[in-house]
Amino acid sequence: MYVPSHFAPDEAAVDELLTRHGAADLVTATPDGLRATMLPFVYDRERRALLGHFARNNDHWRQPVLGEALVIVRGPDSYISPSWYASKVEHGRVVPTWNYMTAHVHGALSVHDDVNWLADLVRRLTEKHEAGRPMPWSVDDAPEKFVRGQLRAIVGVEVAITRIEAKFKLSQNRPDADIDGVIEGLQEVGDELGAAAVREHRP
Repeated sequence: MYVPSHFAPDEAAVDELLTRHGAADLVTATPDGLRATMLPFVYDRERRALLGHFARNNDHWRQPVLGEALVIVRGPDSYISPSWYASKVEHGRVVPTWNYMTAHVHGALSVHDDVNWLADLVRRLTEKHEAGRPMPWSVDDAPEKFVRGQLRAIVGVEVAITRIEAKFKLSQNRPDADIDGVIEGLQEVGDELGAAAVREHRP
């Protein structure tokens, strides 16, 4: 990944992205070519792994993996209009761009077809995404027999992380006045997540 120094996040920022992201793209090279599936993942910091699950009917999990797997994790992304820059008024030498946060997570892939492993994963995924809701749903809200049936319809996947390449391109290379304009512009179009990311990571 091409990462200019001003777009290189620190380890804590990458850790936060891996912890808070939603779903991510799992990409593997197989004898039949590249395969990609979007999956929900939990970041297990102690094991330094991403844990997720496939639908059992998705034959991606059955394919042999050539080399390492790649998981593409994303944060907010936003179109940036040059009309938001103070520099546009000053000299006009500005162009549109795109802001984004991403991490390319490389690692060894293994499959888990154990109901207890899957039950723990589903609880962790549910707790992660239900946290903060007024009435969070719990796995225990569903009948146990139903849950067991649902667990038989999925297969677990673990990516043991070997390296991470990350890039947070959030207008850090622009003058302060331009960054202020980007934040204001994003807020005006209702992109609060994009605005918050620029605000949080400004130099």
